[in-house]
Amino acid sequence: MKKELKIDKEKLKEEQRKMKEKSKGLMSDYKKFALKGNAIDLAIGMVIGAAFTTIVNTIVSSIITPVISLLTDRIDISSLFVSLDGKEYTSIDAAKEAGAAIITYGELINSVINFLIISVILFIITKYISKAKAKLEALDREAEEIKKATTKVCPYCKSEIHIEATRCAHCTSILEDAKEEAEV
Repeated sequence: MKKELKIDKEKLKEEQRKMKEKSKGLMSDYKKFALKGNAIDLAIGMVIGAAFTTIVNTIVSSIITPVISLLTDRIDISSLFVSLDGKEYTSIDAAKEAGAAIITYGELINSVINFLIISVILFIITKYISKAKAKLEALDREAEEIKKATTKVCPYCKSEIHIEATRCAHCTSILEDAKEEAEV
């Protein structure tokens, strides 16, 4: 009986050790994920997106909706609704107080306008970023071509040196192509 308890204790200790290793691995993986640039960029993007959405909502409710209401004989789009019980109510609040089921399609129209504004602005930003990236890549290619045209690699130490160098600045080897040019 004592021997069985000893085996069970050893198995228990082994299982505890395995669980500790797994939890350390899990924590390590989480730290790598959380501190990775992508996760931080995503978090920053979410915060900026929330702030941007608030700005767009304000623009729609305080500028676009009033302009549309002027064009539609002073109808406030956000207050448009349909009562499903067939009765007419003076406002959304009156319908809600009466307990009527309503569809507030005016809020849907405002949400569609918000979506369109946000999507157009994000499209413009994405296009701008794509153009900027393309320009940076072109500049990087040009810089690499210029560097290749003005440098060569030492055959002995593989360091980059000026194309006209006759001796490597790093390993001080006399370069073969320089010897051949000197003999000619």
